[in-house]
Amino acid sequence: MASGHPKLQELAKEITDKVFRPAYCNYAVLAHLGNTDGWMKAMLTLCNPGEGVLVGVWTYPSALACMLPHNIKPVLVAMDGEGIRADALRDLLLGWDAEARRMPRPHVMYTIPVGQNPTGATESAARKKDIYDVCVEFDVIIVEDDPYYFLQEGSYRPKESRDSMRRGQLTTAEFVEELVPSYLRFDYQGRVVRLESFSKTLAPGCRLGWFTCNPLFAERLERQAETSTYAPCGFTQALVITTLSKWGLDGYLRWLQGLQNQYIVRRDYLVDCLADEFDLRMGTAPCDVDCFSGCDVYTAYLKPGHSIMTEKQRLTDEPLFSFVPPTSGMYVWLKLHFERHPKHGTMDSNDLELALWKELAEAGVLFGPGQLFAADVAVPYLPTDRISSVVGSATAITTVKEAEDEGHFRISFSDAEFDDLKKAISIFSRVIVNFFRTS
Repeated sequence: MASGHPKLQELAKEITDKVFRPAYCNYAVLAHLGNTDGWMKAMLTLCNPGEGVLVGVWTYPSALACMLPHNIKPVLVAMDGEGIRADALRDLLLGWDAEARRMPRPHVMYTIPVGQNPTGATESAARKKDIYDVCVEFDVIIVEDDPYYFLQEGSYRPKESRDSMRRGQLTTAEFVEELVPSYLRFDYQGRVVRLESFSKTLAPGCRLGWFTCNPLFAERLERQAETSTYAPCGFTQALVITTLSKWGLDGYLRWLQGLQNQYIVRRDYLVDCLADEFDLRMGTAPCDVDCFSGCDVYTAYLKPGHSIMTEKQRLTDEPLFSFVPPTSGMYVWLKLHFERHPKHGTMDSNDLELALWKELAEAGVLFGPGQLFAADVAVPYLPTDRISSVVGSATAITTVKEAEDEGHFRISFSDAEFDDLKKAISIFSRVIVNFFRTS
């Protein structure tokens, strides 16, 4: 069946009822082949060629790659420390000029609200409610791509201020109540299509998940499956069904709670490694600046005893990069301060980012280059001088790349052994110091 095995649908509905709790009763669930496949089917169902989809200025590159061959364009919305900004979204839709932008006002929004890929941001319940209200006002359908939902890690605390004793095990009911609610919780109109995946919770690469949406959308999504991928792999479905049936819902939630704890430990360990290699200083980013706005930002400096000398500047006490420890997900998003590099002015940020990425790769460490996640790369029809109006308030963000002197890296802490993580950050420390010595 293109909608998935009936037992899988039964289990998915039980999880949805218990955890996500949609605001209406007659919702439907049906299987897909992982969230990227789910997004592809949703996009082809909901969008026509020549239309646009609302996305954050930084987003998952495969979501953009799905759209472009079908002449469906990303429409950029400004972000802050919680992800997409509701005020910027409303300003953009309210001021939409279809003739100037050469497309109708977008009626679909793509968002990764928990562990946003790549920034690691998490939308609060209040932010989701505000965005949902804007989408009701302008009749926008929300596609909620939420594979990291159960990897909600909370705020990072430095080792010296971390509790010495672990908190007691929560009951499964307490665990569910502590999770930020899904958009489904606010969806009294059936305008949310939620994408959920087992790939981030049971087995990487199992390529199995499910849609939750209203019955009308579900019928159309099933037709998409019947004319494309058809049914998810029967063998994978059987393995997932058998596992969840043996565990029961309470057992699955206990498994997810343990997984969440593992990601907290992994997140903390990676940030601890950065603190061991660099002098990290914490400050609060001002509002309405970029995707770090309103967050506690750690800025990395050289440890005392290091110095980088050039003919023009001494960088002993100059920032190398900044980051916000993620509150969810698998990634740390670094902002590189290339304004301190000796070749700043003769090389742009993309070239410096690529040059540093290559040096790290040669040294044995692979990070995700930030430019892969910049949604503006996929907007060739848009003049650069008009980007500020596309993403929302012109005062909030002047270019999609945020600044000409910044680069970015996405670092994953999901699957490496701890010794390898420590070694990778040690190599990163050595390489970035040498990189800023380049004349």
